[in-house]
Amino acid sequence: MTKGRRRYKRGYPLAVLVGLEERRAVLWRVFSEVVKLDGTVERGGEAEREGPYDFHESIVNALRPALKEGVKSIVIAAPARTDYTAHLLDHIRKHHAWLVREGPSAAAFGELVGSAGQPHEVRELVRTKGFRDAIGETTSRDAESIVATLEKSLDSDDSGTVVSYSLEEIEDLVYGRHGQSSSIPEHVVVTNKYLADTKDRGRIQRLLQISKNRGIKTTIVNAETGAGIRLSQLGGLVCLAKPNRKNRE
Repeated sequence: MTKGRRRYKRGYPLAVLVGLEERRAVLWRVFSEVVKLDGTVERGGEAEREGPYDFHESIVNALRPALKEGVKSIVIAAPARTDYTAHLLDHIRKHHAWLVREGPSAAAFGELVGSAGQPHEVRELVRTKGFRDAIGETTSRDAESIVATLEKSLDSDDSGTVVSYSLEEIEDLVYGRHGQSSSIPEHVVVTNKYLADTKDRGRIQRLLQISKNRGIKTTIVNAETGAGIRLSQLGGLVCLAKPNRKNRE
């Protein structure tokens, strides 16, 4: 029971906050209720002798677990009058274009002036309007990208994406109840309103957790955003899957 209450208080994932400093980057998982430390990337060697490439690569690698889980909103915070954010984003554009190029793998990056290396700094930062605006902007862009993929699949039979709407059908896909399914689930999307109002919250939470365990992306979208309104029109719960080509051969 205690573990269940702790998960409920944490809320649903919104974004990753990256606090950039000269010699390190501190990553925080931003949930709807709390912000939790996710890890620290230290810059090895003497700063004046070491190039930034390895440091930036380590930051990207530290972001991969969250990205794999479907958290695509990244807010980068750095102190005023520094160019840490600009250099990191330039590195990502040059060496990881898949993160910024339009498509299902893209992330939404936001910039924020402020320090986010220590818990007390993060507590102060999350209370600011700038932080709320940055989170709102990146999560909205992330959700819009998901809906764009969804709309494309609805408009064309050749999109390569299969869309499922019912809880039972999505459970069958994720749990593999029918053996080798005709579709392979890739992304489960649900609105926060659906999650709050459903009588099947336990089933939904289990579905989301097992999806994560099996490498299926999961995203919880704010129902009040444009993307959330569109998802609500479709029922509030959607699974994007790809055809199982082996099953067709």
